[in-house]
Amino acid sequence: MPSRAGSGGLDSRAAWIATSAALAVMTIAYGAPLVAVLAMKPIAADLDTARSGPAAAGSFTYLGAAFGGIVAGWLVGRLGIRRIVLFGGVMVAAGLILSASGGLLFLYAGHGVLMGLFGTSCMFSPLLTYVSRWFERRRGAAVALISSGQSIAGAIWPPLLQVGIDETGWRTTMMIFAAFVAVSVTALTLVFLRQPPDSRPAASGGTTRSPQTAATLGLSPNMLTILLMVAVFSCCVPMAMPMQHVVAYCGDLGFASPYGAAMLSVLLGSAFLARQFWGWLADQVGGVQTLLWSSLVQATALSGFVLTHDQTALFAVSAAFGLGLAGLLPAYVIAIREYYSIEEANWRVPTVMFAGLLGMGSGGWGAGLLYDQFGSYQQAFAIGMALNLLNLAVVLFLVARQRGLGPRPATA
Repeated sequence: MPSRAGSGGLDSRAAWIATSAALAVMTIAYGAPLVAVLAMKPIAADLDTARSGPAAAGSFTYLGAAFGGIVAGWLVGRLGIRRIVLFGGVMVAAGLILSASGGLLFLYAGHGVLMGLFGTSCMFSPLLTYVSRWFERRRGAAVALISSGQSIAGAIWPPLLQVGIDETGWRTTMMIFAAFVAVSVTALTLVFLRQPPDSRPAASGGTTRSPQTAATLGLSPNMLTILLMVAVFSCCVPMAMPMQHVVAYCGDLGFASPYGAAMLSVLLGSAFLARQFWGWLADQVGGVQTLLWSSLVQATALSGFVLTHDQTALFAVSAAFGLGLAGLLPAYVIAIREYYSIEEANWRVPTVMFAGLLGMGSGGWGAGLLYDQFGSYQQAFAIGMALNLLNLAVVLFLVARQRGLGPRPATA
């Protein structure tokens, strides 16, 4: 049998090149919504609105991507990954331009419709599934890497974008970044994103299970999907709160704006570094058990935002929060690929991610609404902790089912 690690097969050099290109696309695309996150207070002042106004822009991006992701995943199987990602890149750029062109409705339409529904929806779930099809032995590591796009974006873009916002204003910064997105995503997609090799059965000594057996954990396949959707929604609501509000939160505590941007970079930079560990762990123990440990770390770190207002301590809390959240989204993809065939994964991955993106949108927007109501983020963080505990309960149930049924299935 030919080696799967050949020049263009599974786990090959070509697989890692495609993964690196997909990671670059995700990193660039997820820099776009960060302009509104960093400029939340200036936008609110400029548009004469409450803080929940600009906070909702990022939420609409997640909501749009949630609804568009299922359709985008379906279209990839018919049109190929290149056409879908190219379209998404153009839409992200157009969304930035529209958002910078007017008032609050322009901001919402640019983020929710163009940047979310037609833009990042064509990148997030489609690229996660695309990369998973290039790998068999190192699938956890590869999916963890591609899932780091948002974390890398948060690590490298905030300081640069903050300079643009401070020097030229948030509208001009959006326009400049739109041009960069259009050119760079188009070039990366055309040059590097090839169709993955056909998936083949596991090598001798491995085992594959039919979807009817592997997907159940003693449950029906659809029930497992529903539980994963509940779990991902419950962990993504609290995940979004510090990610979208830590800059504004630092401003409320009296820290200068560069400290807030730096704290966001620490949070998401920590997530990028930690994601490689979580990917390795997923390859060893499986997606469901990885979910358990990463959710526990996120819940513990979230309590730190409630318990301390010290600047140095908050940097440590942000790093710990990034460590926890890093393992969550890729672990859901790994779990789906473990328990479902690739044909089912093509639509189950974006379906589960739909619930996750709804959670991200609800967390970011809800935290802004609660701040406007109470003048503090403490109530938002408390609700986030309660939902994180719900996530832990669901994942603990799945881990118990898995252990009761014996070893996890081999990936297919």
